[in-house]
Amino acid sequence: MKRQGASQHAAGARQPGRHKGLGLAASFEGIGFGYRPRAPYACDPALSRGRLCPEPESPTRTPFQRDRDRIIHSTAFRRLKHKTQVFIAHEGDHYRTRLTHTIEVAQIARAIARALRADEDLAEAIALVHDFGHTPFGHTGEEVLDALMRPWGGFDHNAQSLRVVTRLERRYAEFDGLNLSWETLEGLVKHNGPLTDGEGRALHGEVPGTILAFNARFDLELDRFASVEAQAAAIADDIAYDAHDIDDGLRAGLLSLDMLETVSLPAGILATVRARYPGLDAVRTGHELMRRQITAMVEDAIATARANVEALAPRSVADIHNAGGPVVAFSAEMAARESELKRFLYANLYRHPKVMAVREKADSIVHDLFTRYFAVPGDMPEGHGAEVERADEAARARYVADFIAGMTDTYAIKEHRRLFDRTPELG
Repeated sequence: MKRQGASQHAAGARQPGRHKGLGLAASFEGIGFGYRPRAPYACDPALSRGRLCPEPESPTRTPFQRDRDRIIHSTAFRRLKHKTQVFIAHEGDHYRTRLTHTIEVAQIARAIARALRADEDLAEAIALVHDFGHTPFGHTGEEVLDALMRPWGGFDHNAQSLRVVTRLERRYAEFDGLNLSWETLEGLVKHNGPLTDGEGRALHGEVPGTILAFNARFDLELDRFASVEAQAAAIADDIAYDAHDIDDGLRAGLLSLDMLETVSLPAGILATVRARYPGLDAVRTGHELMRRQITAMVEDAIATARANVEALAPRSVADIHNAGGPVVAFSAEMAARESELKRFLYANLYRHPKVMAVREKADSIVHDLFTRYFAVPGDMPEGHGAEVERADEAARARYVADFIAGMTDTYAIKEHRRLFDRTPELG
Protein backbone atom coordinates (compact mmCIF):
# COMPACT_ATOMS: atom_id res chain seq x y z
CA MET A 1 0.00 0.00 0.00
CA LYS A 2 1.55 3.31 -1.06
CA ARG A 3 0.59 6.49 0.62
CA GLN A 4 -1.16 9.08 -1.48
CA GLY A 5 1.09 11.96 -2.36
CA ALA A 6 4.29 10.11 -1.46
CA SER A 7 6.11 11.16 -4.61
CA GLN A 8 5.29 14.82 -4.11
CA HIS A 9 6.37 14.65 -0.50
CA ALA A 10 9.59 12.98 -1.58
CA ALA A 11 10.34 15.88 -3.90
CA GLY A 12 9.59 18.36 -1.15
CA ALA A 13 11.72 16.40 1.30
CA ARG A 14 14.75 16.41 -0.93
CA GLN A 15 14.35 20.04 -1.95
CA PRO A 16 13.41 22.02 1.18
CA GLY A 17 11.14 24.91 0.43
CA ARG A 18 9.57 23.38 -2.71
CA HIS A 19 6.29 21.94 -1.42
CA LYS A 20 3.84 23.21 -4.02
CA GLY A 21 2.93 19.65 -4.99
CA LEU A 22 1.40 19.28 -1.52
CA GLY A 23 -0.60 22.48 -1.78
CA LEU A 24 0.85 23.76 1.50
CA ALA A 25 0.36 27.32 2.62
CA ALA A 26 3.07 29.70 1.47
CA SER A 27 3.90 30.45 5.11
CA PHE A 28 5.27 26.92 5.47
CA GLU A 29 7.58 27.05 2.48
CA GLY A 30 11.23 26.65 3.32
CA ILE A 31 10.72 25.30 6.85
CA GLY A 32 13.02 22.57 8.17
CA PHE A 33 11.57 19.07 8.29
CA GLY A 34 14.61 17.58 9.98
CA TYR A 35 15.47 15.71 6.81
CA ARG A 36 19.11 14.82 6.50
CA PRO A 37 21.09 12.63 4.13
CA ARG A 38 20.24 9.03 4.95
CA ALA A 39 21.51 5.68 3.78
CA PRO A 40 19.74 4.02 0.83
CA TYR A 41 18.55 1.22 3.12
CA ALA A 42 17.01 3.60 5.66
CA CYS A 43 13.28 4.21 5.89
CA ASP A 44 12.40 7.38 4.01
CA PRO A 45 9.40 9.16 5.57
CA ALA A 46 8.63 10.64 2.16
CA LEU A 47 8.00 7.11 0.90
CA SER A 48 6.06 5.79 3.87
CA ARG A 49 3.50 3.10 3.12
CA GLY A 50 0.96 5.25 4.90
CA ARG A 51 -1.65 4.73 7.58
CA LEU A 52 -4.58 2.35 7.86
CA CYS A 53 -6.93 5.34 7.89
CA PRO A 54 -5.72 7.90 5.30
CA GLU A 55 -5.02 11.37 6.68
CA PRO A 56 -3.81 14.64 5.14
CA GLU A 57 -0.06 15.19 5.37
CA SER A 58 1.31 17.47 8.08
CA PRO A 59 2.90 20.61 6.65
CA THR A 60 5.44 20.76 9.50
CA ARG A 61 6.32 17.17 10.43
CA THR A 62 7.31 13.96 8.69
CA PRO A 63 5.03 10.93 9.22
CA PHE A 64 7.53 9.42 11.67
CA GLN A 65 7.83 12.65 13.66
CA ARG A 66 4.05 12.75 13.82
CA ASP A 67 3.96 9.16 15.09
CA ARG A 68 6.47 9.99 17.81
CA ASP A 69 4.41 12.98 18.91
CA ARG A 70 1.19 10.96 19.05
CA ILE A 71 2.93 8.31 21.13
CA ILE A 72 4.28 10.85 23.63
CA HIS A 73 0.87 12.53 24.01
CA SER A 74 -1.00 9.27 24.55
CA THR A 75 -2.52 8.08 27.81
CA ALA A 76 -0.54 4.84 27.59
CA PHE A 77 2.74 6.76 27.56
CA ARG A 78 1.87 8.66 30.73
CA ARG A 79 0.88 5.45 32.50
CA LEU A 80 4.41 4.10 32.07
CA LYS A 81 5.44 6.50 34.85
CA HIS A 82 3.88 4.22 37.48
CA LYS A 83 4.56 0.80 35.97
CA THR A 84 7.23 -1.54 37.30
CA GLN A 85 10.50 -2.22 35.53
CA VAL A 86 12.13 -4.57 38.08
CA PHE A 87 11.34 -2.89 41.38
CA ILE A 88 7.79 -1.87 42.30
CA ALA A 89 7.41 1.81 41.43
CA HIS A 90 6.79 3.03 44.99
CA GLU A 91 9.80 1.22 46.51
CA GLY A 92 12.01 4.23 45.84
CA ASP A 93 12.13 7.38 43.75
CA HIS A 94 15.43 6.47 42.11
CA TYR A 95 14.55 3.08 40.64
CA ARG A 96 13.67 2.84 36.98
CA THR A 97 10.05 2.66 35.94
CA ARG A 98 8.77 1.68 32.51
CA LEU A 99 8.80 5.36 31.59
CA THR A 100 12.41 6.08 32.53
CA HIS A 101 13.46 2.80 30.89
CA THR A 102 11.62 3.80 27.73
CA ILE A 103 13.33 7.20 27.61
CA GLU A 104 16.74 5.55 27.99
CA VAL A 105 15.94 3.10 25.19
CA ALA A 106 14.84 5.95 22.91
CA GLN A 107 18.08 7.86 23.51
CA ILE A 108 20.22 4.83 22.68
CA ALA A 109 18.09 3.94 19.65
CA ARG A 110 18.54 7.42 18.22
CA ALA A 111 22.30 7.23 18.71
CA ILE A 112 22.53 3.93 16.84
CA ALA A 113 20.20 5.07 14.06
CA ARG A 114 22.19 8.29 13.64
CA ALA A 115 25.46 6.40 13.33
CA LEU A 116 23.93 4.16 10.65
CA ARG A 117 22.41 7.12 8.77
CA ALA A 118 18.95 5.71 9.39
CA ASP A 119 15.82 7.68 10.33
CA GLU A 120 16.27 8.77 13.95
CA ASP A 121 12.63 9.79 14.37
CA LEU A 122 11.35 6.35 13.38
CA ALA A 123 13.83 4.60 15.68
CA GLU A 124 12.75 6.89 18.52
CA ALA A 125 9.03 6.32 17.86
CA ILE A 126 9.45 2.53 17.94
CA ALA A 127 11.51 2.74 21.13
CA LEU A 128 8.94 4.97 22.83
CA VAL A 129 6.02 2.66 21.99
CA HIS A 130 7.64 -0.73 22.50
CA ASP A 131 6.46 -1.22 26.11
CA PHE A 132 2.90 0.11 25.83
CA GLY A 133 1.47 -3.37 26.37
CA HIS A 134 3.21 -4.08 29.65
CA THR A 135 0.99 -4.74 32.63
CA PRO A 136 1.29 -3.41 36.17
CA PHE A 137 4.03 -5.11 38.19
CA GLY A 138 6.19 -5.89 35.17
CA HIS A 139 6.47 -9.42 33.83
CA THR A 140 4.62 -10.73 36.89
CA GLY A 141 1.38 -9.16 35.68
CA GLU A 142 1.94 -10.45 32.17
CA GLU A 143 2.50 -14.01 33.35
CA VAL A 144 -0.65 -13.95 35.48
CA LEU A 145 -2.82 -12.55 32.69
CA ASP A 146 -1.36 -15.01 30.19
CA ALA A 147 -2.25 -17.94 32.45
CA LEU A 148 -5.77 -16.61 33.13
CA MET A 149 -6.36 -15.84 29.45
CA ARG A 150 -5.18 -19.25 28.16
CA PRO A 151 -8.74 -20.37 27.26
CA TRP A 152 -9.15 -17.22 25.14
CA GLY A 153 -5.83 -16.89 23.34
CA GLY A 154 -3.49 -15.92 26.16
CA PHE A 155 -1.84 -12.57 26.78
CA ASP A 156 1.32 -11.21 25.14
CA HIS A 157 2.69 -7.76 25.93
CA ASN A 158 3.87 -7.14 22.36
CA ALA A 159 0.44 -7.95 20.96
CA GLN A 160 -1.06 -5.80 23.69
CA SER A 161 1.08 -2.86 22.56
CA LEU A 162 -0.48 -3.26 19.12
CA ARG A 163 -3.98 -3.35 20.66
CA VAL A 164 -3.24 -0.13 22.53
CA VAL A 165 -2.13 1.83 19.46
CA THR A 166 -4.74 0.40 17.06
CA ARG A 167 -7.83 0.06 19.29
CA LEU A 168 -7.64 1.04 22.93
CA GLU A 169 -6.39 4.63 22.75
CA ARG A 170 -9.48 6.71 22.00
CA ARG A 171 -8.41 10.27 21.35
CA TYR A 172 -9.35 10.99 17.75
CA ALA A 173 -12.69 11.68 16.15
CA GLU A 174 -12.15 9.58 13.03
CA PHE A 175 -10.49 6.40 14.29
CA ASP A 176 -9.62 4.29 17.31
CA GLY A 177 -5.98 4.04 18.32
CA LEU A 178 -3.23 6.38 17.15
CA ASN A 179 -3.34 5.49 13.44
CA LEU A 180 0.44 5.18 13.27
CA SER A 181 2.32 4.75 10.03
CA TRP A 182 3.03 1.30 8.57
CA GLU A 183 6.72 1.57 9.40
CA THR A 184 6.14 2.29 13.09
CA LEU A 185 3.62 -0.53 13.42
CA GLU A 186 5.94 -2.91 11.60
CA GLY A 187 8.76 -1.98 13.96
CA LEU A 188 6.54 -2.44 17.00
CA VAL A 189 5.38 -5.91 15.98
CA LYS A 190 8.64 -7.26 14.48
CA HIS A 191 11.47 -5.46 16.28
CA ASN A 192 12.67 -8.82 17.63
CA GLY A 193 12.51 -10.46 14.21
CA PRO A 194 9.97 -12.13 11.88
CA LEU A 195 7.00 -13.94 13.41
CA THR A 196 6.28 -16.39 10.57
CA ASP A 197 8.16 -18.23 7.85
CA GLY A 198 7.50 -17.86 4.13
CA GLU A 199 4.61 -20.33 4.40
CA GLY A 200 2.87 -18.40 7.16
CA ARG A 201 3.89 -20.84 9.93
CA ALA A 202 4.75 -19.33 13.32
CA LEU A 203 8.47 -19.27 14.11
CA HIS A 204 8.20 -18.96 17.89
CA GLY A 205 5.08 -20.51 19.36
CA GLU A 206 1.74 -19.14 18.21
CA VAL A 207 1.39 -15.71 16.68
CA PRO A 208 -1.07 -13.82 18.93
CA GLY A 209 -4.53 -13.47 17.45
CA THR A 210 -4.42 -9.68 17.86
CA ILE A 211 -1.45 -9.49 15.51
CA LEU A 212 -2.94 -11.90 12.96
CA ALA A 213 -6.26 -10.05 12.92
CA PHE A 214 -4.64 -6.67 12.38
CA ASN A 215 -2.24 -8.07 9.81
CA ALA A 216 -5.22 -9.24 7.74
CA ARG A 217 -6.30 -5.60 7.50
CA PHE A 218 -2.87 -3.97 7.14
CA ASP A 219 -0.20 -6.40 5.99
CA LEU A 220 2.95 -5.94 8.10
CA GLU A 221 4.85 -8.71 6.25
CA LEU A 222 5.30 -10.91 9.30
CA ASP A 223 7.75 -13.22 7.52
CA ARG A 224 10.36 -10.51 6.90
CA PHE A 225 12.82 -8.68 9.10
CA ALA A 226 11.90 -5.21 10.27
CA SER A 227 13.73 -2.03 9.33
CA VAL A 228 17.16 -0.97 10.54
CA GLU A 229 15.37 1.58 12.72
CA ALA A 230 13.32 -1.14 14.44
CA GLN A 231 16.42 -3.26 14.91
CA ALA A 232 18.18 -0.28 16.48
CA ALA A 233 15.31 0.09 18.95
CA ALA A 234 15.41 -3.61 19.80
CA ILE A 235 19.12 -3.74 20.60
CA ALA A 236 18.82 -0.43 22.47
CA ASP A 237 16.28 -2.13 24.75
CA ASP A 238 18.82 -4.82 25.65
CA ILE A 239 21.61 -2.31 26.19
CA ALA A 240 19.47 -0.12 28.42
CA TYR A 241 18.14 -2.77 30.75
CA ASP A 242 21.41 -4.69 30.97
CA ALA A 243 22.95 -1.52 32.38
CA HIS A 244 20.17 0.00 34.44
CA ASP A 245 19.12 -3.26 36.06
CA ILE A 246 22.66 -3.54 37.42
CA ASP A 247 22.38 0.06 38.64
CA ASP A 248 19.06 -0.59 40.36
CA GLY A 249 20.33 -3.88 41.79
CA LEU A 250 23.34 -2.12 43.30
CA ARG A 251 21.11 0.62 44.71
CA ALA A 252 18.81 -1.98 46.29
CA GLY A 253 21.73 -3.86 47.82
CA LEU A 254 20.82 -7.07 45.99
CA LEU A 255 23.97 -6.89 43.84
CA SER A 256 27.49 -5.81 44.73
CA LEU A 257 30.52 -4.74 42.74
CA ASP A 258 32.34 -7.82 44.00
CA MET A 259 29.59 -10.04 42.54
CA LEU A 260 29.94 -8.29 39.17
CA GLU A 261 33.63 -9.16 39.07
CA THR A 262 32.55 -12.74 38.29
CA VAL A 263 30.90 -11.65 35.01
CA SER A 264 33.23 -10.90 32.10
CA LEU A 265 31.61 -7.74 30.68
CA PRO A 266 31.30 -5.69 33.88
CA ALA A 267 34.46 -7.27 35.35
CA GLY A 268 36.68 -5.92 32.58
CA ILE A 269 35.17 -2.45 32.93
CA LEU A 270 35.52 -2.49 36.71
CA ALA A 271 39.19 -3.39 36.41
CA THR A 272 39.75 -0.38 34.14
CA VAL A 273 37.86 1.99 36.43
CA ARG A 274 39.67 0.84 39.57
CA ALA A 275 43.05 1.09 37.89
CA ARG A 276 42.38 4.64 36.77
CA TYR A 277 40.59 5.84 39.92
CA PRO A 278 42.04 3.97 42.92
CA GLY A 279 40.05 4.63 46.06
CA LEU A 280 36.93 5.79 44.20
CA ASP A 281 33.81 5.21 46.30
CA ALA A 282 31.41 2.40 45.40
CA VAL A 283 28.59 4.68 44.22
CA ARG A 284 30.75 6.55 41.71
CA THR A 285 32.41 3.31 40.67
CA GLY A 286 28.97 1.88 39.89
CA HIS A 287 28.05 4.89 37.79
CA GLU A 288 31.34 4.69 35.90
CA LEU A 289 30.59 1.03 35.23
CA MET A 290 27.14 1.85 33.87
CA ARG A 291 28.16 4.57 31.47
CA ARG A 292 31.19 2.66 30.20
CA GLN A 293 29.16 -0.51 29.71
CA ILE A 294 26.53 1.36 27.69
CA THR A 295 29.23 2.99 25.59
CA ALA A 296 30.98 -0.34 24.95
CA MET A 297 27.74 -2.06 23.91
CA VAL A 298 26.57 0.81 21.71
CA GLU A 299 29.91 1.08 19.95
CA ASP A 300 30.04 -2.68 19.43
CA ALA A 301 26.53 -2.71 17.95
CA ILE A 302 27.35 0.18 15.61
CA ALA A 303 30.62 -1.38 14.44
CA THR A 304 28.97 -4.77 13.88
CA ALA A 305 26.03 -3.23 12.04
CA ARG A 306 28.35 -1.25 9.78
CA ALA A 307 30.28 -4.42 8.94
CA ASN A 308 27.02 -6.26 8.23
CA VAL A 309 25.84 -3.44 5.98
CA GLU A 310 29.11 -3.47 4.08
CA ALA A 311 28.82 -7.23 3.53
CA LEU A 312 25.14 -7.08 2.53
CA ALA A 313 25.44 -3.88 0.46
CA PRO A 314 21.70 -3.10 0.73
CA ARG A 315 20.37 -0.57 -1.78
CA SER A 316 16.87 -0.27 -0.35
CA VAL A 317 14.70 -0.94 2.67
CA ALA A 318 13.52 -4.10 0.90
CA ASP A 319 17.07 -5.47 1.07
CA ILE A 320 16.97 -5.12 4.86
CA HIS A 321 13.55 -6.81 5.01
CA ASN A 322 14.83 -9.74 2.94
CA ALA A 323 18.29 -10.00 4.51
CA GLY A 324 17.59 -13.34 6.19
CA GLY A 325 19.01 -12.11 9.49
CA PRO A 326 19.32 -8.98 11.58
CA VAL A 327 21.71 -6.28 10.41
CA VAL A 328 21.93 -4.50 13.76
CA ALA A 329 23.51 -6.94 16.19
CA PHE A 330 26.34 -7.46 18.64
CA SER A 331 29.62 -9.02 17.62
CA ALA A 332 30.01 -12.71 18.53
CA GLU A 333 32.22 -11.78 21.50
CA MET A 334 29.84 -9.12 22.84
CA ALA A 335 26.82 -11.38 22.27
CA ALA A 336 28.43 -14.09 24.39
CA ARG A 337 29.26 -11.62 27.16
CA GLU A 338 25.78 -10.12 27.04
CA SER A 339 24.20 -13.58 27.34
CA GLU A 340 26.42 -14.32 30.33
CA LEU A 341 25.34 -11.05 31.93
CA LYS A 342 21.67 -11.85 31.37
CA ARG A 343 22.09 -15.25 33.03
CA PHE A 344 23.76 -13.55 35.98
CA LEU A 345 20.98 -10.99 36.34
CA TYR A 346 18.30 -13.64 36.07
CA ALA A 347 19.85 -15.75 38.82
CA ASN A 348 20.94 -12.98 41.15
CA LEU A 349 18.45 -10.14 40.62
CA TYR A 350 15.23 -11.14 38.86
CA ARG A 351 15.03 -14.34 40.95
CA HIS A 352 16.39 -12.87 44.17
CA PRO A 353 14.24 -14.01 47.12
CA LYS A 354 13.29 -10.41 47.97
CA VAL A 355 12.17 -9.71 44.40
CA MET A 356 10.31 -13.02 44.23
CA ALA A 357 8.49 -12.28 47.50
CA VAL A 358 7.19 -9.02 46.07
CA ARG A 359 6.31 -10.71 42.76
CA GLU A 360 4.24 -13.31 44.61
CA LYS A 361 2.19 -10.60 46.29
CA ALA A 362 1.76 -8.71 43.01
CA ASP A 363 0.67 -11.97 41.38
CA SER A 364 -2.18 -12.29 43.87
CA ILE A 365 -3.36 -8.71 43.23
CA VAL A 366 -3.62 -9.20 39.45
CA HIS A 367 -5.22 -12.64 39.89
CA ASP A 368 -7.81 -11.31 42.34
CA LEU A 369 -8.73 -8.35 40.13
CA PHE A 370 -9.20 -10.46 37.01
CA THR A 371 -11.26 -13.09 38.80
CA ARG A 372 -13.51 -10.48 40.41
CA TYR A 373 -14.07 -8.36 37.30
CA PHE A 374 -14.72 -11.41 35.14
CA ALA A 375 -17.26 -12.86 37.58
CA VAL A 376 -18.91 -9.54 38.48
CA PRO A 377 -18.36 -6.97 35.68
CA GLY A 378 -20.47 -4.48 37.60
CA ASP A 379 -17.67 -4.22 40.14
CA MET A 380 -15.42 -2.58 37.55
CA PRO A 381 -15.04 1.14 38.24
CA GLU A 382 -16.53 4.04 36.33
CA GLY A 383 -19.15 1.98 34.52
CA HIS A 384 -16.65 -0.13 32.57
CA GLY A 385 -18.53 -3.32 33.39
CA ALA A 386 -21.64 -2.14 31.57
CA GLU A 387 -19.85 -2.68 28.25
CA VAL A 388 -19.34 -6.40 28.84
CA GLU A 389 -22.14 -7.66 31.08
CA ARG A 390 -23.94 -9.16 28.06
CA ALA A 391 -20.80 -10.18 26.18
CA ASP A 392 -19.75 -13.79 25.71
CA GLU A 393 -16.93 -15.19 27.84
CA ALA A 394 -14.17 -14.54 25.32
CA ALA A 395 -15.11 -10.89 24.79
CA ARG A 396 -15.55 -10.34 28.52
CA ALA A 397 -12.18 -11.91 29.34
CA ARG A 398 -10.36 -9.82 26.74
CA TYR A 399 -12.02 -6.64 27.96
CA VAL A 400 -11.01 -7.38 31.55
CA ALA A 401 -7.45 -8.20 30.44
CA ASP A 402 -7.28 -4.93 28.49
CA PHE A 403 -8.49 -2.99 31.50
CA ILE A 404 -6.03 -4.58 33.93
CA ALA A 405 -3.11 -4.36 31.49
CA GLY A 406 -3.67 -0.61 31.25
CA MET A 407 -3.46 -0.13 35.01
CA THR A 408 -0.48 1.38 36.75
CA ASP A 409 0.92 -0.37 39.82
CA THR A 410 -0.62 2.26 42.08
CA TYR A 411 -4.07 2.02 40.48
CA ALA A 412 -4.08 -1.79 40.69
CA ILE A 413 -3.29 -1.59 44.39
CA LYS A 414 -5.99 1.05 44.89
CA GLU A 415 -8.58 -1.09 43.10
CA HIS A 416 -7.65 -4.16 45.11
CA ARG A 417 -8.08 -2.21 48.32
CA ARG A 418 -11.50 -1.05 47.15
CA LEU A 419 -12.71 -4.57 46.39
CA PHE A 420 -11.01 -6.76 48.99
CA ASP A 421 -10.61 -6.69 52.75
CA ARG A 422 -6.89 -7.32 52.68
CA THR A 423 -4.31 -6.16 50.16
CA PRO A 424 -0.68 -7.32 50.29
CA GLU A 425 1.92 -4.71 51.19
CA LEU A 426 4.46 -4.75 48.37
CA GLY A 427 7.10 -2.49 49.88
